Amino acid sequence: MKLIQEYLATEEEEKKKPIEITYSYWDGSGHRRQMEIEKGASIAQFLHRCRQALEKEFPELRASDATQLMYIKEDLIIPQHITFHELIKNKARGKSGPLFHFDAHEDVRMVNDVRVEKDESHAGKIVDRKWYDRNKHIFPASRWEMYDPGKTYAVYTVHGNVDHSVSVKEAEKAKASAAAAVPLS
Repeated sequence: MKLIQEYLATEEEEKKKPIEITYSYWDGSGHRRQMEIEKGASIAQFLHRCRQALEKEFPELRASDATQLMYIKEDLIIPQHITFHELIKNKARGKSGPLFHFDAHEDVRMVNDVRVEKDESHAGKIVDRKWYDRNKHIFPASRWEMYDPGKTYAVYTVHGNVDHSVSVKEAEKAKASAAAAVPLS
């Protein structure tokens, strides 16, 4: 019982630690910013704070609220109820990189081999839902899909309209059969 209490106390302490998130408000072009927030904050709380910071420069955001914004990380639309702590703790992965790194590097798809997942990430995008609805047939929005923690992204290509994900069970089954095929010396 004491071990459980210690674990829960450690988890709560971890959730209160600040994290700096690099994001880009996306309206067809990127407007990169940074925001510091607690790891335990939900995507909805993050979007609310970002909207407040962005509305001075982007008047179209004044008429909307955080529920009209979307957070896209590594080509996945992250639901607003998920916390940054969950993504970090679970080491969640996206199509082209980790969902748990919130600093940004150059576009990892343009460096080296695009088929190999890097331990680097892009700045997450904050998008107005109306913009997404008008542009979801155009790159990059045509690549975005809802985040599903039950999927793993095994292959990445730069082509759209292809589901590269496999279920976790399928991935484990493929690993097991590959391991069984290797002869023991």
